[in-house]
Amino acid sequence: MTTDTPQATAAPHPHGLRRSGDALEVLRAFLKLGLTCFGGPAAHLGYFRTEFVQRRQWLDDASYSDLVALCQFLPGPASSKVGFALGWGRAGWRGALAAWCGFTLPSAVALILFALGVARWTALADSGAVHGLKVAAVAIVAQAVLGMARSLCPDRPRAAIAIGAALAALAVPSSAGQVAAILLGAAAGRWLLRLPPSNARPPPMDFGISRRMGVALLTLFGALLAGLPLLGLAAPGSAWPIVGTVYKAGALVFGGGHVVLPLLQAGVVPQWMSTESFLAGYGAAQAVPGPLFSFAAYLGTVMPAPFGGWAGGLGLLVVIFVPGLLLLCGALPFWQLLRGQAKVQHAMAGINAAVVGLLGATLYDPVFTSAVQTRADFALALATFGLLLLGRLSPALVVALAAAAGWAMAQ
Repeated sequence: MTTDTPQATAAPHPHGLRRSGDALEVLRAFLKLGLTCFGGPAAHLGYFRTEFVQRRQWLDDASYSDLVALCQFLPGPASSKVGFALGWGRAGWRGALAAWCGFTLPSAVALILFALGVARWTALADSGAVHGLKVAAVAIVAQAVLGMARSLCPDRPRAAIAIGAALAALAVPSSAGQVAAILLGAAAGRWLLRLPPSNARPPPMDFGISRRMGVALLTLFGALLAGLPLLGLAAPGSAWPIVGTVYKAGALVFGGGHVVLPLLQAGVVPQWMSTESFLAGYGAAQAVPGPLFSFAAYLGTVMPAPFGGWAGGLGLLVVIFVPGLLLLCGALPFWQLLRGQAKVQHAMAGINAAVVGLLGATLYDPVFTSAVQTRADFALALATFGLLLLGRLSPALVVALAAAAGWAMAQ
């Protein structure tokens, strides 16, 4: 009989996860994190290490580091993929689903409730508090751009790739322009970057996924990426156009959850919702724990038919996570091969630099241009940025302060 206390947990196997738990144990562990994990993907990974390496001892540090490296290498939400893999390694596919539900649903439910409140009380959408959320998004995205630029563009070639991607996104403000910028970043990284070789080592964990199954999952990922947009073109009035847009956003996000912002914005604004509604939800997403991808639950809730309400929110929530999880499970059997390919690493470095540029372009339009209308707005944006960068306050607290300031300014 398994228990949830660390004292009853034996030392992990020296080369991977100890698969001896059950799905309920995994759900309890990740539900606690889903209710308390503020601060974005980097903070989430720190929480995971404390909980599962140090406290529960489900795996050792080397195994955890390899797993984090794989999840950061692939597109999609890194912390959610790490959690999914930890659950899989602990209790099989039931554990993986339990980990995803426990970590994701608290923030998704909170954002759905916020969206329903905005829809029921229309004055809320135009309130000063919601405007404060939009101004807070300026500071949060600016902090993300700065932090990502420091880590992902440390030299002139990668800074040049980022600038080129930003120019491309501004010149072609659509999802096509953003996808082209990512592809050009991959090509530039593949052929132009020269990075020091990494000390790759064999993957320490065996998740029981064969190479044949891995190929099947990767094929399914590609088929959905290519097929969903075609379904959207064939049935423009149905749910397929939005499903294809959200799936593509989840499939092409490199470098952190904030990068989903430009990809989703290009696909849903202004056809499906206003910029103001979009940014209000994005600001609210900063105030809840868990993965930023839960923002899709807000989008699905506020969209018109065939989406809307709880069903629409939960539907888009699943859609945005599916591509990253398919890639993770499909890539696990090939991880050692991927890590050993220098050109693959160079292409990934170019992609990461390009997404910094994409996020920088989005910081200007639509985040800044739609939120900052007055000098008071700009002052509030500067103040929230200072609290984040210099004061090192949690994003949840800063968002709450910005909402309160926006309400006070509107009185």
